[in-house]
Amino acid sequence: MTVSSADGPVESKFSLVKLAPVEAVLFDIDGTLCDSDPLHYYAFREMLKEIGFNGGEPIDEAFFIEHVAGKHNDDIARDLFPDDFERGLKFVDDKETYFRKLVKEQLKPVDGLYKVTKWIEEHGLKRAAVTNAPRANAELMVSILGLSDFFEAIVVGSECEHAKPYPDPYLKGLEVLKVSKEHTFIFEDSVSGIKAGVAAGMPVIGITTRNPENLLMEAKPALLIKDYEDPKLWAALEEVDQQADVIKAIA
Repeated sequence: MTVSSADGPVESKFSLVKLAPVEAVLFDIDGTLCDSDPLHYYAFREMLKEIGFNGGEPIDEAFFIEHVAGKHNDDIARDLFPDDFERGLKFVDDKETYFRKLVKEQLKPVDGLYKVTKWIEEHGLKRAAVTNAPRANAELMVSILGLSDFFEAIVVGSECEHAKPYPDPYLKGLEVLKVSKEHTFIFEDSVSGIKAGVAAGMPVIGITTRNPENLLMEAKPALLIKDYEDPKLWAALEEVDQQADVIKAIA
């Protein structure tokens, strides 16, 4: 399989066909299930401006992508407040409270999400959400999206020895579902998350919800898609189905 990029196809380390028969699918949450990054960006921008960060100049999206998107709050706190980690922790905690208020009013699923969740249910696959978000955020977003009963587990980075970009959260997802990495794939939207999935030994389908395609490509996804309506995704899943039928016929 090849990875599609703006500059042409790039050979991928993984082929989704090799996963057949698929046992499980793991999802990130922010930017993967829902387009929540604009809400995170707004909360960070407004709250940082309020405390005079960067001389009172609002942060831009490039700053958000580099310093915040996909990262664990502890790492964000260290990055934004290198001389006062405790203040940083308090800030990101307050930001999450504000974010949850925004989420209740404005959260929307990524296009085609319920099409792919239906495919997963019809195939009887196991599934878990694996996130660097605080558990309160994760459970709230999953609930608003109507997926509380869809997911068998929610794995949170802060409850693992290391959060993403380390592989620990995704390895824990495998452990919780009692499935193998040889028959599991991942949906992710951030560099940090893609790196975590690849390090855990699974193919990752990257979603270009907000993060630049060229940055996601550097993390070596097996496939890049715009959203869950992308024909490239359904062509890949059709190949997986066909290979599973071949294996079943041989058995």
